[in-house]
Amino acid sequence: MQTIRHSEQTLKTALISKSPELVLQYENLDAGEQRLMNEAFQPTSDLFGPITLHSKSDWITSHPESPQDFEQFFNDPYRKIPSPEKCHIYIQSIGSLGNTRIISEEYVRWLSGYCEAFFYGLTVKLLEPVPVSATKCSFRVNDNTQNLQIHAGDILKFLRKKKPRNAFCVVGITMIDLYPRDSWNFVFGQASLTEGVGIFSFARYGSDFYSAHYKGKVKKLQKTSLSDYSVFDNYYVPEITSILLLRSCKTLTHELGHIFGLRHCQWLSCLMQGSNHLEEADRRPLNLCPVCLRKLQSAIGFSIVERYKALVRWIDDESVDIPGETAKHSHEDNVLPKPVEAFKEWREWIIKCLAVLQK
Repeated sequence: MQTIRHSEQTLKTALISKSPELVLQYENLDAGEQRLMNEAFQPTSDLFGPITLHSKSDWITSHPESPQDFEQFFNDPYRKIPSPEKCHIYIQSIGSLGNTRIISEEYVRWLSGYCEAFFYGLTVKLLEPVPVSATKCSFRVNDNTQNLQIHAGDILKFLRKKKPRNAFCVVGITMIDLYPRDSWNFVFGQASLTEGVGIFSFARYGSDFYSAHYKGKVKKLQKTSLSDYSVFDNYYVPEITSILLLRSCKTLTHELGHIFGLRHCQWLSCLMQGSNHLEEADRRPLNLCPVCLRKLQSAIGFSIVERYKALVRWIDDESVDIPGETAKHSHEDNVLPKPVEAFKEWREWIIKCLAVLQK
């Protein structure tokens, strides 16, 4: 195992910058916010630790990238910035996300509520769910895993056409595995940052996906025509567990972070680290390091205290309604408890951050 530990000065420059304008911007932050972000370069901090590499197959080793500090992010002329006219994140579910309609609807609502807390200050809206056939995408059975897959690029084309005018971005979510081109085995997700669209699959986050007894295997694809999508009518959907919900929230916020212009983090242990495989993705925390937190705050303009409080409310299941969305059922009908057991450690971490912020 290898630890990537930067010097205090390197982290200070990455977070605060040497630009007088950006230094002044940092000094004008709330005192509590500065106190929390300064934890980035405290060697004894128990909030933000260094990145640890476990093998040569980890992302940083196998995908050399130039690190992005706050100044580079702030001065990037191509990054997308929300505006009063384009301030909504839209979520489009494709196919069923649960083994019943109610579970599918609740799962999407849980994800939407989490995104609205994470990207505090923006509104998350749900588009009407669509079946795979509505996208007119190509599909296949994976030669290795024998599971159904849909073409990610085709889905992006569909989402571009569906993108509302007031959207900052629109993201598709599905429980069907994705592939980007015939020569690739699979992809967790794909996005067009310039056009603000993305598609992400949670199929491989089910506990049984890599099992020899995986129920989603398709022995042979009897496709009579390119438009015969009946094979998706009863495709296998894994049980929505706390771990699957956590992994889904982590993937969705990581990929949305890219649409905001955040590149893969190489400073501290952070949600925005890249990952090559599920084991590495599971090691990533749910939180942003101070460098990436400052980037996101700069893009959206939220209060860090209010953002963390919103995340605690989501974990405590207090935020049931999504602003801007008309509820399809009453609170009495909302009988499915949100499976948040896997988020308890994350909640404890947020409480520690709030203590620093409100000291």
